[in-house]
Amino acid sequence: QVPLVETGGGSVQAGESVRLSCIGSKYYDAYCMGWFRQAPGKEREWLGRISGFGSLRYSNDIKDRTTIGLDDAKTMFLQMNSLTPEDTAVYYCASDRHCAALEQGRPAYWGRGTQVTVPS
Repeated sequence: QVPLVETGGGSVQAGESVRLSCIGSKYYDAYCMGWFRQAPGKEREWLGRISGFGSLRYSNDIKDRTTIGLDDAKTMFLQMNSLTPEDTAVYYCASDRHCAALEQGRPAYWGRGTQVTVPS
């Protein structure tokens, strides 16, 4: 088990930024970590990932306004800027030993998600 807990969600005004954190119970150097989101009525969407060596990859849809990184050995963050109502979703942290699993939407471990709401 790699318990993952997301924090930092809430209501954010359009045009502002949100910073989410994912706290794990294990050090991330042996895992690939990433972020997904699921908007109401839509499929879950992969946002990006960071490998244990610090290699980053982002979805083309959000890469220009999103940063993923590590605050410390157990905490990953996602910062997304210039939010719009279309960014309203539940944001999930996920992990797998293989980055390909994250990029294909099938990581072994998931957090419970944190809601981000951008009012219109």
